[in-house]
Amino acid sequence: MSRMIRVVAVAALAVSAAAGTAASASAATWPNPSTNVPVGATIKVTSGTYDGGLKRFYGTGDLGSGGQDEGQSPLFQLANGTTLKNVVLGSPAADGVHCLGTCTLLNVWWEDVGEDAATFKGTSASQTMTIDGGGARKASDKVFQHNGPGTMYIRNFEVNDFGKLYRSCGNCKTQYKRNVVVDNVTATVPGKALVGINTNYGDTAKLTRITIVGDSSRKIEPCQKYKGVTSGEPTKIGSGPDSTNCLYTSANITYR
Repeated sequence: MSRMIRVVAVAALAVSAAAGTAASASAATWPNPSTNVPVGATIKVTSGTYDGGLKRFYGTGDLGSGGQDEGQSPLFQLANGTTLKNVVLGSPAADGVHCLGTCTLLNVWWEDVGEDAATFKGTSASQTMTIDGGGARKASDKVFQHNGPGTMYIRNFEVNDFGKLYRSCGNCKTQYKRNVVVDNVTATVPGKALVGINTNYGDTAKLTRITIVGDSSRKIEPCQKYKGVTSGEPTKIGSGPDSTNCLYTSANITYR
């Protein structure tokens, strides 16, 4: 083999190896913890940051039914001003994570969403709940439930096999104006909607850099509009972008 041929061959192998490495890196998105942590009572994060070290936490005892009943307790409860990071919620996950005020979820993953992945509570209009990184699978109903006021940020997130990624509470006894900002999210079928908001309470949803995968028939609705209530069931009244509530354009949605 001539020196030139050898150089070309080595270069080709290097390119092939680099491509393989890149493919592996992009595919290795979801963590696969080797350590499992059973949770029999809600873990309450009262201050600072709880770092789960990417262990898998799952419910046992009263937290282990795996059902869809409303009113279940969460695996984690976050006090105002706290952060939960590097956590994998396995199955059963009960009612996931409850945020009692401003909170942050960094690199949190739900392998099999129970009732909801996370619920935003609290009472302050200025509070925020930020979900940055991570992902959720197998959410037959909602992933993120917004019951209190304030703004929820969902960014750099992956979701697949879901009902809705986000829902502003449709029939809470006390209703508020709520906002959601969804950025750089990849949603993979099956799924029904990215967000559901109550336009009669002035809710807003801003969507940017959204990628929807496998939905050639465009069945996933980016933004659903409801008439919320304080008792009974809310009524769906429309869907699609506008300049008041569902703040996005077709340029913000990429289909792949």
